[in-house]
Amino acid sequence: MSLADTELPAAAAAEAPRRTRGRPRKTADERDDGNRRRELIAGAARLFRQQGFAATTTRDIAAAVGMRAGSPFYHFESKEALLGAVMLEGMQGALQRQQAALAQLPAGAGARERLRALVRNHFDALLGPDSDFIPVMLYEWRALTAAQRSEVNRLKDRYEADWVPELEALHAQGQLGADPALARLMIFGALNWSAQWYVPPSGRSAKARARATLDELTDSALQLFLKEPA
Repeated sequence: MSLADTELPAAAAAEAPRRTRGRPRKTADERDDGNRRRELIAGAARLFRQQGFAATTTRDIAAAVGMRAGSPFYHFESKEALLGAVMLEGMQGALQRQQAALAQLPAGAGARERLRALVRNHFDALLGPDSDFIPVMLYEWRALTAAQRSEVNRLKDRYEADWVPELEALHAQGQLGADPALARLMIFGALNWSAQWYVPPSGRSAKARARATLDELTDSALQLFLKEPA
């Protein structure tokens, strides 16, 4: 058989699929990896907050975001890894929003005004829309591995560091009576506990003590922690 016998006719050769150079083209699912990952994190945060980490299965999470039961493992190696991602996402988002809130203040804003912005932003992270991430961190901290705790703590320390100069300034001005380091711990403890009892005004009767907007909560917190300026 001659070499000519092994060649494709010109028309057939034109119709034959051509090999593409470089990496193969991504499928639609692969192109959407980032969005699906974010959906998984948000869905897991919601379920971890509502049901608890131990009571939530990966099947529950997959169903909540419209995935097959095994699909979460394409993005995360385990439910524990997904929990760590939830907490990191929450801290990263809270830190970014906090820095944006401070950046929006006037250049000459005083320590009291800056602390108000910090408290208001913290309430929004705890109680506002899409606020499942931080409460999960508060409730499920013990379920993290040591490595995960270290990573989340790094972000938490950066978040709390923005509060220190304002508390120290208010202490120097006589508006904060307590030692700033102790005050920071007690303020965060009080604010974080609101995730246990707060319900938005629309979900409560007019007689409910917890009926308040986040702005009203912020004003009440400042009245509790600070003295009026002389």
